[in-house]
Amino acid sequence: MSHVDESHLLIDTFLDALWLERGASDHTLTAYRHDLVAWVMRLEETGGTLLSPGDATLPAWLDERRTAGYRLRSNARLLSSLRSFYRWALAESRTDRDPLAEVRLPRVRPNLPDTLEEAEVERLLAAPDLATDLGLRDRAMLEVLYGCGLRVSELVGLSVEAVNLRQGVVRVRGKGDKDRLVPLGEEAVHWLSRYLRTARGALMADVTRPALFPGRGDGCLTRQAFWHRIKAHARTAGITRPLSPHTLRHAFATHLLNHGANLRVVQLLLGHSDLSTTQIYTHVAQARLEALHADHHPRG
Repeated sequence: MSHVDESHLLIDTFLDALWLERGASDHTLTAYRHDLVAWVMRLEETGGTLLSPGDATLPAWLDERRTAGYRLRSNARLLSSLRSFYRWALAESRTDRDPLAEVRLPRVRPNLPDTLEEAEVERLLAAPDLATDLGLRDRAMLEVLYGCGLRVSELVGLSVEAVNLRQGVVRVRGKGDKDRLVPLGEEAVHWLSRYLRTARGALMADVTRPALFPGRGDGCLTRQAFWHRIKAHARTAGITRPLSPHTLRHAFATHLLNHGANLRVVQLLLGHSDLSTTQIYTHVAQARLEALHADHHPRG
């Protein structure tokens, strides 16, 4: 059996262990296999093997990849795959040294989520035609989406009973069927009250149905239908940057932090179980501060 065949068998064994012990997804396993096979092909060129690659091989390969235009994130993922493999090989006594022990992982800034400036949000919220029942519904939905930082799936799933206008809160069912209470804010309360007094009844054949924001057949509006409405309103508002279904949720979190909100509070409002998930927004806020400094500071 050739060294390459032995390497491929070793990779299969490692991936099987990764699946059994960590429950790794097919996507993760495919990414690991891609990186490890590329490494084996490189080693075949240099005369090394998977378990004895040679000290200079990896740094030289990383330099070549950078010169060839591979992004920092791509090399970071490659090193992460190799590091996982060699740690497993050490633990399984298949090798007695980790060739990546002295190699530092590149520091990669996280992908910043799409968001909007506050002025853009104001234009988007004002875009629906308030002379129509659908426009009033959409204005109320946008105000709740932005004012509460909800996921679109959480928004369209709201029932009338979930809203308490007197106390100014909404009960939201998030991921894992976990409920949380989120303050509505004055604007959301105002537009919800107006919508419930007038437009909702006109949009429904049976007002006793539970959907707060009805679509066809008095059921809840679908995520796809509401996303289509958001894109239409964005065009009306003259917003040309790419949007995602989470754009207003990202804007909610970023604007709160920009105005001095505590990260832990933002975590609770968003319904994140892990604070590290919320910390991405500190990078967004920091990026905004850096841009302001560069644009307006005399030493920027």
